[in-house]
Amino acid sequence: MKNVKKSHRFSRLLKWIGWVLLAQIILLNVSAALHAYKLTHFYSNAGSANAKTTSRNIFSKTWKLFVGPRIVKSLIRELPQFEFETIQLKTRNNLNIEAWYCPVDSAKGTVILFHGISSNKSFLIPEASEFRKSGFNVMLVDLRAHGNSGGSNCTIGFLESEEVSLAYDYATKRLSKKIFLYGVSMGAVIITKAISEYGLKPESVILEMPFASLYDHMKARVRTLGFPEQPFGVLVTFWTGLERGFNGFNHKTSFYAEKVYCPVLMQWGAKDNFALKSETDEIFAHLASSNKKLVIYKNAGHESLFYNEPEKWRNEIREFLE
Repeated sequence: MKNVKKSHRFSRLLKWIGWVLLAQIILLNVSAALHAYKLTHFYSNAGSANAKTTSRNIFSKTWKLFVGPRIVKSLIRELPQFEFETIQLKTRNNLNIEAWYCPVDSAKGTVILFHGISSNKSFLIPEASEFRKSGFNVMLVDLRAHGNSGGSNCTIGFLESEEVSLAYDYATKRLSKKIFLYGVSMGAVIITKAISEYGLKPESVILEMPFASLYDHMKARVRTLGFPEQPFGVLVTFWTGLERGFNGFNHKTSFYAEKVYCPVLMQWGAKDNFALKSETDEIFAHLASSNKKLVIYKNAGHESLFYNEPEKWRNEIREFLE
């Protein structure tokens, strides 16, 4: 009789544990799905600022991890101080993509600049000014859901490669036959993907702080909140791809790099906790180009390398372009 009671209690305990585990799995997936949606859907609340984690309170960080960040579509807050023309491009899904074209006399070619996630083209005006001083036309592009471009959904670089192709085609047909591509963070990722996907043949490319894969990027977002990378990194990668219509685990910059044969200047900050050294080395090793250079900024994080060390940035860029 006692054995029967013990067996019954043990069975009830196993069922209770099973229900708890099932509830945790469901809760984790609900959280990951919500986080993935909030991370890739930009809101249009003019006057609001993007929520940033400044509190070290574990409860506020946990809540942000659970519900995801609320990202407000970035606004253009600065215009170039030099002559520019506003250009409108159209994606296959009829999204409006806005760009600025800024010419110089006797240009050596055209540099097209691509910003990172939750940024916009106005953030790259300082870098664009430097390229102009070196004798290049510049074209600054707002990616979908950023700045003055249409849409509210971001795919962390998967579909945004179309913007690179649109800008490249426009520039080669109207502006210049010599096209150079410059990208920061997600902007660097979409350049490598566009070259791989659309067969673009720029003169050379400059890639700053790209992440190695969507999976690595999601792990970084969890890591910077102070939580373990797993299982949230895997789950948010899965749900991001599912919600935006692609396989998130196949979105790899290192894979795209295998079709980049033109000269490449890759730059990275040694204090970057978003794109790690291992990711940088992985991408650099997979670049198919026989003419490639990796430059490390010892005191820089995931930020504007030009602002961090302007003279070094100028010298590296000019030497590479010349």
